[in-house]
Amino acid sequence: MSTLLLVGVVGFFAQFVDGALGMGYGATSSSLLLTLGLTPALASASVHLAELGTNVASGVSHWRLGNVDRRLVLRLGVPGAVGAFLGATLLVHLSTAAAAPVMAGVLLVLGVYVLARFALRPPPVASARVSPHRSRFLVPLGFVGGFVDATGGGGWGPVSTTTLLSAGRTAPRTVVGSVDTSEFLVTAAASVAFLVGLGTSGIHFGYVLVLLGGGLVAAPAAAWLVSRLPAPVLGTGVGGLIVVTNLRTLLEAAGASVDVRQVAYLVVAATWASLVTAAAMRQQVTGHPEPRRAGPRQDHPKAANGQPVAS
Repeated sequence: MSTLLLVGVVGFFAQFVDGALGMGYGATSSSLLLTLGLTPALASASVHLAELGTNVASGVSHWRLGNVDRRLVLRLGVPGAVGAFLGATLLVHLSTAAAAPVMAGVLLVLGVYVLARFALRPPPVASARVSPHRSRFLVPLGFVGGFVDATGGGGWGPVSTTTLLSAGRTAPRTVVGSVDTSEFLVTAAASVAFLVGLGTSGIHFGYVLVLLGGGLVAAPAAAWLVSRLPAPVLGTGVGGLIVVTNLRTLLEAAGASVDVRQVAYLVVAATWASLVTAAAMRQQVTGHPEPRRAGPRQDHPKAANGQPVAS
């Protein structure tokens, strides 16, 4: 019972982070299931099955709050589903442990870039609510993100959200909401591939249901949070999360001692907290919150000479 409660808490926390920052559910949940003794394939399969429900809840919540770009969801999610199916099929037969440090290094560099971009010099067009990216950019991005997500038990958010935020052409709340919504297609494709390759043998459905329950509770609150946070604060939070998540993988791969890892985590966490605080304080000083969802256009009344009437 204590283990199930722990899994439920992790499911809540993982979905809250994922719904607010567009990443973190798979990496957090898979890490816990691996410590409980599940193989990488079974851990990833369990997480993806639980995500089927949390993705629906998170996507609906983001949609209702105006955080979703429908074209971005389809252009990113469909190729992501193809990549996820292939990645899950590969993971059933092949270990990807050797590729983990390389991918973590790439994500760490992108995370530092996003962190610095939003903390020190927020993108001037970060309030755009419709993504200007075309299919030739989104299709390979979605494919790679889906493949990494299935083989690593998580990674759709770090790959897709990181890349879109680093481009600095779309509002963070739209990026997070659209990536979270498109993740359902990725999760469904990976789940089908895992069930075909593994069957149901070894999948702990108790863990799946508890992860799902915790995530369903957290999804609406996370979607509400991302619609209220200003872009610099949210972008700084995303960048720091990417750095912290992938730093752990790199340090373990390098064989760093426990003491070295703890010092590194404390330094990075303190720096991250300072940058988030500075971004929040700067937002209060400037007083320019991120614009909310636009309502219907309202034309100003005009006088007889055709000039707008001052209100």
